[in-house]
Amino acid sequence: MNQASDQPEISAITDFLSCCLPFDQLTDSERNKAARQLKIAYYRRGHIFIADNELERGLCILRSGAVEIRSPDGQLLDRLAEAESFNITGLDTEHPGVKAVLIEDCLIYNLPEDCYQQWRSEHRFFDRFFHGQRSRRLRRAARYEPDHNAMMRPVIELMSCDVLRTSVETSIRDTAQAMNERRVSSIVIMSGESLYGIVTDRDLRSRGVAQGIDVDLPITNVMTQRPYFINSDATVFDATLQMTQQRCHHLPVIDDGCLRGIITASDLMLAKRDDPVHLVQHIYRQADVGGMKNVVSSLPNVMQGWVASGVRPHQISRILTAVSDAIARQLIKLAIEKLGEPPVPFAWLGFGSQARAEQLLGADQDNGLLIDNSMLPEHKPWFESLAHFVCDGLDLCGYPYCLGEIMATTDKWRQTLSGWCDAVNGWTRAPSTDAVMRVSIFFDIRVVYGSESLGLQLQQHMLSRTKNDTIFLAALAANVLSHSPPLGIFRRFLVERSGEHRDSFNLKKRGVIPIIDMVRIHALANNIYEVNTRERIDALIKCKVITLNDGRNLQDAFNYIMQLRLQSQSEQIVNGQEVDNYCNPEDLSDLARQHLRDAFTIVHEAQEAIRLNYRSGMA
Repeated sequence: MNQASDQPEISAITDFLSCCLPFDQLTDSERNKAARQLKIAYYRRGHIFIADNELERGLCILRSGAVEIRSPDGQLLDRLAEAESFNITGLDTEHPGVKAVLIEDCLIYNLPEDCYQQWRSEHRFFDRFFHGQRSRRLRRAARYEPDHNAMMRPVIELMSCDVLRTSVETSIRDTAQAMNERRVSSIVIMSGESLYGIVTDRDLRSRGVAQGIDVDLPITNVMTQRPYFINSDATVFDATLQMTQQRCHHLPVIDDGCLRGIITASDLMLAKRDDPVHLVQHIYRQADVGGMKNVVSSLPNVMQGWVASGVRPHQISRILTAVSDAIARQLIKLAIEKLGEPPVPFAWLGFGSQARAEQLLGADQDNGLLIDNSMLPEHKPWFESLAHFVCDGLDLCGYPYCLGEIMATTDKWRQTLSGWCDAVNGWTRAPSTDAVMRVSIFFDIRVVYGSESLGLQLQQHMLSRTKNDTIFLAALAANVLSHSPPLGIFRRFLVERSGEHRDSFNLKKRGVIPIIDMVRIHALANNIYEVNTRERIDALIKCKVITLNDGRNLQDAFNYIMQLRLQSQSEQIVNGQEVDNYCNPEDLSDLARQHLRDAFTIVHEAQEAIRLNYRSGMA
């Protein structure tokens, strides 16, 4: 090591610090002060920093060269390059015995420990940046929560506490009169202190007046028994999603069995003008494909509003999926009106992002038909017509045909339960990497319409075939490892060098899909029924397949990359551009690039675990 005795030109160091996180957030005068506090040293390749060496404490900023941070047993924890920094004392607190190994000759600026701690105490952003490992920085970055987010308000702030109630003995006439006097659209039916049912204006019309029912009969004749309800600590988003999924307009609010209030779709619309309940209900009212197309034409602008107001990525993707589910369901109902009742039970299946409830804008179709084994040859034309009607309608509504023809219109993806099970047997019996790549999407499965029982039977068969099948899992692992994060050896971004997306990379293909694939293989190997990626990670943690720390890191990385995708798509909508999944890292702030490097590093490390756990089955 050679220690310089005199400070070089301060302005050059100050300029360099303006490119280093978090020094870039300091004022010019503060950076100049920090530059004058630095000590400059040159170290040869192979030098090791450890916490016990008091002379090497403080913040080490790499002016040139590269460093690997390794655990006491030699595991690679991080790799740093020019303009990145480390504090060996802080790292040792998190990982006792950690060491920083220089893998190149390095010129290092050292901010002494006392100065470093003083900067942290005087500047909160400075302290937050260095507080904890990269996963905690990433977790804070992924928590995109503006102060005024209507969707995150608890329903207790919006619900009506003065709920109109009546007993099971009350007549339909008296109930209607009570609702009219109070000018409310619903009334709850109580049995003692317990909620027994609910009656809405719609119930009185459709089950009462339209049916010519005797209005002196008890209200139980037209009520909805055991209605859906929600807890008071749930959010507006939770209520919105439940109303969307259950197609209802009123949710009683119940805590510990006690009725606290009621929240309606109108309450939600006041809280959030661009209410997905409103969208979905309009979809269900449409009598043709053209009407549905008009309803969803506003979806890009509505999504942009959700992003701007701070709705979290996993919530937006669930809402967008609920909208596509509604379109598919309404198309199926219109098809049944045209074709007649289905000859045998069936299930319309969503695969991939729709099954996982992780759709964003631009998603294409991935669907299939699962038909009861009682289907006869003469029934096939009915299901073929259904498939074409629905898939054509989805395409017109903005969900383009799948280029790989993974749609119910393809004969092999329109089968009986036995036919699907035979297909699964074939995939698992003699898997190749290429074949597994084509069929892995089918292992994310959800019933969008129809028989839940058929869907469950197929999923049970899938899991029974994949659990402990080392050869199939090894082939699946090869597919998982084929999509690596776009990060070079010194954490430099790897971008496309030519073509339409030059200097960019695909956030979905290089960031989101690797996480989805990794979590899926763990789920298939361990008989886990959850399909949504976040829910799968929670289940894997609960079953101790992965550690709590690794699971949280993976969730943080997934959340952050999804957030960048949404923000990028939102900007494209505002600028009138075609929505895609590409990101130019130069368009990001220095802090955002740092967080994205952290996320990609977590993905890379998780892929190494996949390699160790599953690839041996190919031997």
